Amino acid sequence: MKQHGLETVKKIHELFKQKGITLSVAESCTGWLISHYLTNLPGASTFFKAGIIAYSEETKKDILGVSAETLKLHGMVSKETAQEMAEKVRLLTKSEYSISVTGNLGPNVIEDKEQGLIYIAVSKEGETLSQKLKLNEGREANKEQASLLALKLLVEFIEKNRHGEFNVK
Repeated sequence: MKQHGLETVKKIHELFKQKGITLSVAESCTGWLISHYLTNLPGASTFFKAGIIAYSEETKKDILGVSAETLKLHGMVSKETAQEMAEKVRLLTKSEYSISVTGNLGPNVIEDKEQGLIYIAVSKEGETLSQKLKLNEGREANKEQASLLALKLLVEFIEKNRHGEFNVK
C-alpha cells in the first residue's frame, strides 16, 4: 500500500475509534482489498464489523439483498447497485457506516460497460453517496486505486458530516 493510502487507513482508524462508530464493507471487483487494508493495522476489531465479498450477481441478491429490479434495470456495474450494496451491508451488519465497490476490472466488457468503470459508495443512516471512477491502469493497479479511493471517500464523507460540507476531488 502506498504511503497516502496508509495515511488514509490511519485516519479511518483514528476517526472510528475516536467517535466509537462501526464500519462494514461490501466489495465486488476489489475482492477483499478494502477489508485487508482496514485490518492491516492493529485495533480494527474495535470498529470493523464485517467485509462481504459479493462478487456474483447471486451473492449481491441472496446475501446482501440487492434487489433483482436494481440489477435488471442498472446492472451489477452501476451507481444504483453500489449505493444499494452500501445500504444493505450497513443494515445487515448493524454498522453506522459502510463502503461498497462494484465495477469492471477487465479485461472483458461486462454489461456493455468498459474495463476500468467502477462505482464506489459510502452510507450512513439517511444518506448514501456514490462516485463514478474511470480508471485506466492494469487490473491490479485499478483494484488498488479503487480501494484507496473508496477509503478516501469514506474519510471525506465522515468529515463532511462533522463539518457540514462535502468536497470530493
